[in-house]
Amino acid sequence: MVLRSAKERVFCAGANIRMLAGASHAHKVNFCKFTNETRNAMEDASAHSGQRYIAAVNGACAGGGYELALACDYIILTDDGSSSVSLPEVALLAVLPGTGGITRVTDKRKVRRDRADIFCATEEGVRGQRALDWRLVDEVVPPSRFAEVVTTRAETSAAASDRPAAAVGIRLGPLDREVAENTVSYSSLKVEIDRDARLATITIAGPTITGPTITGVGDPVPADTTEMAGQGDRFWPLRMARELDDALLHLRFNELEIAVIAFKTSGDPAAVLAHDGFLAANQVDWLAREISLFWTRVMKRVDLTSRSLVTLIEPGSCFRRVPCGACLRQRPQLHR
Repeated sequence: MVLRSAKERVFCAGANIRMLAGASHAHKVNFCKFTNETRNAMEDASAHSGQRYIAAVNGACAGGGYELALACDYIILTDDGSSSVSLPEVALLAVLPGTGGITRVTDKRKVRRDRADIFCATEEGVRGQRALDWRLVDEVVPPSRFAEVVTTRAETSAAASDRPAAAVGIRLGPLDREVAENTVSYSSLKVEIDRDARLATITIAGPTITGPTITGVGDPVPADTTEMAGQGDRFWPLRMARELDDALLHLRFNELEIAVIAFKTSGDPAAVLAHDGFLAANQVDWLAREISLFWTRVMKRVDLTSRSLVTLIEPGSCFRRVPCGACLRQRPQLHR
């Protein structure tokens, strides 16, 4: 994945302090959380999905723009005398790096802390060889070779990936969602909103292997990964993860007064464990691996949602106690 700008002389300039000054508190919280989750998802894909991210910086790369570059595995900066990287937090009253900028500079890129201090107080940013010497970028190239080097680095990274070259992806169709005044209904879950109590209740319907489900069809556990791919975006773990992710974002951005989210489930716990076991047994398959990793990211979004979270385990729930020890070490992403 190569990130580059469609504009001349600017990669990305980040947020504007005056824009955020006029925004509501909820908007600013959601802005920081969503941008950081996006960057974390990039790094997660790099660590576990066999993808590599390259930032091709041609022009100004400031604030949140440099934070975007920091989330990449490799940063290439053109040495044209004006292109620079910067986190101008002090000099220009920029937004404090709440989305991970300073942490990534010092902990990920191993920039000396004294240099990081200077870096954040330098209005004009850091250019060329100095940016390379300070470990702020990974490579500096002249403009005449910029496109060539970016292509070469991308091809080299792709050749080293364990992602299958001949695999065919699956189509992610539109979500089955119906929004009413006090409910948001999906194929595998329902959100009920009590605005007076400032409460949202998310009820997740577990898979039904032998009988009809809310979608009118069963949710059979695939016999193999080919059958799983054939189910496509209707495969229950993937479908439910997408719908839960969408429901969380709906509550974050459209129901700002909701203070508590309660999670409930219904269905057969054995059916849930059967799907879970299938994914765990097929982690060598790229699609099963990606669905498990997607679940990890959705659970992290739950963790970072600025609401009080309550889980209700009642008769009829499909919550299930899972084993610990060796099983958890082998499948931590499935047992948050």
